[in-house]
Amino acid sequence: MEELLKKLAVELYDVQALKFGDFKTKIGLRTPIYFDLRVIISYPKLMSALAKALWTLADDVTKVSQICGVPYTALPLATLISVDNQIPMLMKRKETKSYGTKKLIEGVFSSGDNCVIIEDVITSGSSILETIDALKKEHLNVTEAYVIIDREQGGRKNLENHGIKVKSLYVVTQLMQYLLEAGKITSKVVKEVDDYLAMNQAPTISIQGTIPNDRLKLPYCKRAKLAKNPLASKLLELMESKQTNLCLAADLKKTDAILELANTAGPHIAVLKTHVDIIEDFNEGFILQLKDLAKRHKFLLMEDRKFGDIGNTVSLQYRYGLYKIAEWADLITVHPISGASVIDALKKGMKNITEPRGIFLIAEMSSKGTLTTGDYLKSAVSMAEEASNLVVGLVCQSNLSAQSGLLQLTPGVQLSKSDDGLDQQYNNPETVINAGADLAVVGRGITEASNCLKAALEYKRQLWNAYEKRINSPDM
Repeated sequence: MEELLKKLAVELYDVQALKFGDFKTKIGLRTPIYFDLRVIISYPKLMSALAKALWTLADDVTKVSQICGVPYTALPLATLISVDNQIPMLMKRKETKSYGTKKLIEGVFSSGDNCVIIEDVITSGSSILETIDALKKEHLNVTEAYVIIDREQGGRKNLENHGIKVKSLYVVTQLMQYLLEAGKITSKVVKEVDDYLAMNQAPTISIQGTIPNDRLKLPYCKRAKLAKNPLASKLLELMESKQTNLCLAADLKKTDAILELANTAGPHIAVLKTHVDIIEDFNEGFILQLKDLAKRHKFLLMEDRKFGDIGNTVSLQYRYGLYKIAEWADLITVHPISGASVIDALKKGMKNITEPRGIFLIAEMSSKGTLTTGDYLKSAVSMAEEASNLVVGLVCQSNLSAQSGLLQLTPGVQLSKSDDGLDQQYNNPETVINAGADLAVVGRGITEASNCLKAALEYKRQLWNAYEKRINSPDM
């Protein structure tokens, strides 16, 4: 086997699947060695040989029900293994389809099937973890990954920390020795790569779906102490003391109707959410009365403005104009589409504002066909986790972050699953809480009810019961 690996190492070098110079990896690390195994699709004999060699890593092929290659480089390798060994193959899409069946995993499978992962190169292991996340959501069992090259930069450890056994044809140090013996590289290059590996390790990572459940299991009162944003701490403490995780969406057009609703439901909600630009008779007196009700009934005010412009414009929209949102809204919603600079712009708009403020970054939306998927979604989560203490949490539909100090706000909640005919999708209270929500937004389920107070109390009860069940359940 070693002679075959030496031969394949030289062939990989000769087809320029191995490059030396100054490169950047997927997660942003600089590297003097780069693996571009995508070129092997142009060399069928080499690709076939690699696929056969990879499959020798399997301990007991009779226990393998499915094979899944990490997109895209590993897909042809997985296909060859599948065909040669008559084992079914699954394909993971880069992101969920926005049409048809909306599948992320393609193929025929059953719950509990054992699936092995095929990958070309691991650095941090993030691509494998993302694939495993999608497979586990389909109730597939994944415990092993077969890899051509392990860069020895922490990926193996990251995967093992998530219960995944990694087997590789090569580790970088051994691969370099094979190339040195074959006269393809010099001792100087070997030393440069060795020094690089010693100084550069990939970070420990958590991926959606594989993240620890600490955030889901900790009570709000304990999480309040972990929040970076003072307003997030206040909100978590308020939710605990009032025993409510209900955010009421007061999407009404008249100020009197909003004030009446706030007064009626106020004792039973944590947040009152407005769309101030739909109010037909907006005036400064309305804001003063609303703030008074918020203080009296102990709830926070959120303006669901969904800021999404360039920094300077957002700063002006937040602070000035007819509504002067920065002066009265405890919380606002923000699209991260313009990048992290939007957070700095909002800080600018808070100049001379003495009360604490917070923002919810919109990572996912509840409408059909939403574009908040894939890399956009990952970037939104990263921005929230790495941003300043101005960020309170994420607006989302699923469990996206392990950080206990960040709240997850989920819109689109009704007592039964449905849609409104305008592509707004609804889920019931228990579903959204189990999916990771800390705070659930209810609008028309209360505002259009014949008895608003009765409806608010029922939502409050179901949401709080779901939360208590979540933190006390050993299976969450």
